[in-house]
Formats: sequence, structure tokens, C-alpha cells
Amino acid sequence: MYSVNVPVPGRVRQIADDLFPELQGFQTVRDDHSCLLKRLGDADDDHVAQLQHRAHRALEGSPAVEARITGIDYFEAPPLGSAPVVYLAVESPGLEGIHADLVEVFGATDGLEGEDYVPHVTLARGGDLEDARRVADRAIEPVQWTVSELEFWDGTYKLPVSRVSLPA
Repeated sequence: MYSVNVPVPGRVRQIADDLFPELQGFQTVRDDHSCLLKRLGDADDDHVAQLQHRAHRALEGSPAVEARITGIDYFEAPPLGSAPVVYLAVESPGLEGIHADLVEVFGATDGLEGEDYVPHVTLARGGDLEDARRVADRAIEPVQWTVSELEFWDGTYKLPVSRVSLPA
């Protein structure tokens, strides 16, 4: 699965690292943090460049935008994967606008994108709902940053393939 992701600043990764001990009861704890902006789909080796080119074209004219981590929250029943999902909530009308532009080109994944899109940085998933509630009750210092680049992400290898600077 290929996607367009938003890299997060070190201050956001530090919050995730600080929360690590409280996430040990979950089935999966993320050690790589970014904000998924849009799933693009699968492509074989012959079509990756084409998919990447379409994504870059769809991003043309996209400005740098502001984003802000506002707290910790959780999805009690996510449409895919194990539940609950504990995450850092991201507030960014600009990212939501870029997401909408990408949805126009690539379509929406039902239940996850389009009107259902919630910008976030996943911390952990699978485990006890009470643990999710306990972690979400923690207060954190908000983090604001300017999103000045996006990553074209290869989910199979868990690596960025390329970057797009904003404004694109």
C-alpha cells in the first residue's frame, strides 16, 4: 500500500516516546510516527512511478499549512484493524483541504477517508478500552508546526520513496 504521509517534528515524536511506558499493554505500539494523509493504493514495481507521478500532480499548488497536536484520543471501533486505536489528535484545516484534493483524484477509502477522515498520529492499537481511556485522559503540551513537505510512503517496506515540498 502506498500513501501520502505528513512527517511530524521531533517534538511530536518526543511526546510519543514519553507515552511509550503507558502503551505497553497494547498489542502494537508504533515506533515510527507520521500522519497518514491519503492512501493511494497498491502498485507493482512497474507502476510505482506512475502512481507517484499522479500523487505529485494532484499536490501541485498545495500550500504549506499549519498543523497542531491538540491532545490524545482514541478510536473505540476503527473500521480496519484491531481496536482500540490510541492517537495524537491533529488539528489542521489545511491538511484536511489537501486530503480532499487527493480524494478527488484517487477516491476515498470507505469509513476512513473523505468525510470520515480524522487527521491523527497513531500511537498504539489493540488492547483494553479502559487503557485507551486512561491514556487519552492525559494532558499533553500542544505542538504546532508548519507542514512544509509530504512523503510518498511505501507501506510494504515502511520507507519514504520521495518527498514533495510545500508549496508544491
